[in-house]
Amino acid sequence: MRAMVLDAPGRSLSLREFARPQPAADQILIQVKACGVCRTDLHVVDGELTEPKLPVVPGHEIVGTVIETGREAARFRSGDRVGVPWLGWTCGVCAFCRSGRENLCDRARFTGYQIDGGYAELTVADERYCFPVIGSYSDVEAAPLLCAGLIGYRALRMAGDAARLGIYGFGAAAHIVAQVAAWEGRRVFAFTRAGDTEAQAFARALGAVWAGSSEEPAPEPLDAALIFAPVGTLVPAALRATAKGGVVVCAGIHMSDIPSFPYRILWEERVVRSVANLTRRDAEEFLALAPRVPVRTHTRPFPLAEANTALASLREGRLQGAAVLVP
Repeated sequence: MRAMVLDAPGRSLSLREFARPQPAADQILIQVKACGVCRTDLHVVDGELTEPKLPVVPGHEIVGTVIETGREAARFRSGDRVGVPWLGWTCGVCAFCRSGRENLCDRARFTGYQIDGGYAELTVADERYCFPVIGSYSDVEAAPLLCAGLIGYRALRMAGDAARLGIYGFGAAAHIVAQVAAWEGRRVFAFTRAGDTEAQAFARALGAVWAGSSEEPAPEPLDAALIFAPVGTLVPAALRATAKGGVVVCAGIHMSDIPSFPYRILWEERVVRSVANLTRRDAEEFLALAPRVPVRTHTRPFPLAEANTALASLREGRLQGAAVLVP
């Protein structure tokens, strides 16, 4: 089988040939049909996430077909369509796992980071961390749901019942969560890079009541803000935009340093919090919700061998929606 491999941070991925992987007892072997290209993949490739196994096959927004099961695997059968997300394994016994917070497990392992991922024709995954992909989505359309959708959903839940919702950085996750938020009856305000009128029009088309530059003040106070862009300066900007008691949710796995800011913009019970990874419950809830909205993903397919081009397009901000690799 063919796979795109990262040998060291800061290097381009290389296309390699490998023997067919064999599933362990609790694993399934998956023929990859599509794998989304996530900003987390960029953080791995660029060395901003510092603990990958090397070499590693990136990719954690995997949609594929089960073609073989391990001897103890019983959740899926050959021919089932499944999705594989970022969370690939947890210990199940630590305090976090036992309290419904497996996303914080100290021993957790992640797909495309410590476990080879989906930039490949075939991959294996622990069946307990895979999910049925149902509904009318094509494989390419479904792929971004497995991380952009899941992390956006978890971030939205952290925002509580906020009626006026700001979204900073209108990429793959934002274009999905904006649809969910609008469907729930929230008013969405989209903040993009200065001058990015194309992204602003895209946001309005997906239900935003206002779209403008992140350098502009919000047209009215926000009850919550979700930050998807990995830009630390957006944290004080979002705090200034929120009303008393507002929540600012940092939804990325990596962010540039947050500059110092005056206490007065945090005062009046505003909250800054982060979102880390996801739980299996998040996946079950969101993958059931997405077809009901229905969420429509906007994608740009790339052949597997063009993974470096897809990553560069994401790095340079040249994508609307999500890039998806197709083996």
